[in-house]
Amino acid sequence: MFQINEDWQSVFNSEFEQPYFKSLKLFIEKSYSQSLCFPPMHQIFNAFNLCAFKDLKVVIIGQDPYHGSGQANGLAFSVNPEIPLPPSLKNIFKELAMDLQIPPPQKGDLSTWASQGVLLLNATLSVQEAHAGSHQNQGWEQFTDYTIRTISKHTTNVVFLLWGSYARKKRKLIDANTHLILESGHPSPLSANRGFWFGNRHFTKANTYLKLNGRQAIDWRITT
Repeated sequence: MFQINEDWQSVFNSEFEQPYFKSLKLFIEKSYSQSLCFPPMHQIFNAFNLCAFKDLKVVIIGQDPYHGSGQANGLAFSVNPEIPLPPSLKNIFKELAMDLQIPPPQKGDLSTWASQGVLLLNATLSVQEAHAGSHQNQGWEQFTDYTIRTISKHTTNVVFLLWGSYARKKRKLIDANTHLILESGHPSPLSANRGFWFGNRHFTKANTYLKLNGRQAIDWRITT
């Protein structure tokens, strides 16, 4: 049912055999057979399939996939190219433009980030149409927490971007001695307009850290 590339498969082999994950798999199969859910099932693991474990440089943590028709593509904050930009993504692009002095992207597919080593990880990887949070507390959070802990333990010099209170709670899963943790408010209009988002310069800070540690910087421009 879930398609995942080989280098992540080795990371998750034991986790896929855990009782909670087997229960989660049954829940997903039932949910997708009974109602419209997003992203499409073959894209549930898109964040992993487009960003190989060995190439990992940056982790951006979201909460839930978009629940509108045609929006979610398996990458946190990302939408398909033909979809209008959601408010949070608009603010991400505004900060990107101010930080790097580049024109804000017009399309919201973040696949070009993923292909450079940016893991766009939602805490919950699926959702029912028009029902935000409908697949929470079914096992996804346990799986994605395991992902974050594993990255922290088995890699070095990865940048974790924790945007908003939900993502910032994941800090306890990350070793700050071997990775860079950058925190700010959420890019949603409510948080951004209260001054907790704009000006964080996370894109520049992430690249500075990567280069200081002998790693190639991310080209944050959206080229699709």
